[in-house]
Amino acid sequence: MIKKIVVSLCVLTLLFSCVRRREGVPNSSSRHQYTQERVRTSSGRHESRNSQGARPSQPQPSNTADNKVLTGIQIFEKYNPAVFMIYTSDGWNDYQGSGFFVTSSGIGVSNYHVFEGTTVGYETIKLSNGQTYKIRNVIAKSKEDDFIVFQVETKGYSFNYIPLGKKDPKVGEKVYTIGSPLGLENTFSSGEISQLREDYLIQINAPIDHGSSGGALINEYGEVIGITTAGIVSSGANLNFAVDVDVVRPYVR
Repeated sequence: MIKKIVVSLCVLTLLFSCVRRREGVPNSSSRHQYTQERVRTSSGRHESRNSQGARPSQPQPSNTADNKVLTGIQIFEKYNPAVFMIYTSDGWNDYQGSGFFVTSSGIGVSNYHVFEGTTVGYETIKLSNGQTYKIRNVIAKSKEDDFIVFQVETKGYSFNYIPLGKKDPKVGEKVYTIGSPLGLENTFSSGEISQLREDYLIQINAPIDHGSSGGALINEYGEVIGITTAGIVSSGANLNFAVDVDVVRPYVR
């Protein structure tokens, strides 16, 4: 899926955002560098998913509680506690990415590449309040679609979480991101959806960087619609991408 991004016949290099930590200081080196072929814009990308029972396509009444537009301040205050930093290790180096809860019972979501090649048992998440939790087990993962769904050890706690989006994303829609670029914990940024690309990719102009991988892309209704994943580092045009949250929907109960 991520192996097809883009827009002409040339090849681009995407750097996925995961930073290496040494003595607690993040740097901008990336573990993952992919060469991707460009793909066409797909206007029918959601139609194929509705047949799988993913996201309902019916329009929602504009006056319901689910359709209340939130400000950026409201979104950050409400969902900052649901986003966390992820620390992993391959036995030689430590790495940092981002993730977020999608249920109060501690089901978390991130990018597969944040965990790829790391050692099972080394994974830890850190909430914005400083509390840390171990990842108990993996529920689902896909290298192709670049997602992982996991359960953390809850210690009997209930977690703040971000509800999965009910509406299809639209070009021009206001979006917000929360993640930890370059290890800067729970950084908030905003932008718009620039285009809907093939294979569950949402192109955005909201700034992200190394360490943002696995963070939350949130619409103005306070719903998570994507997992912040990659950017084209050779461009100054904020060409960034998120994986549509529909890829994890079947595994969230």
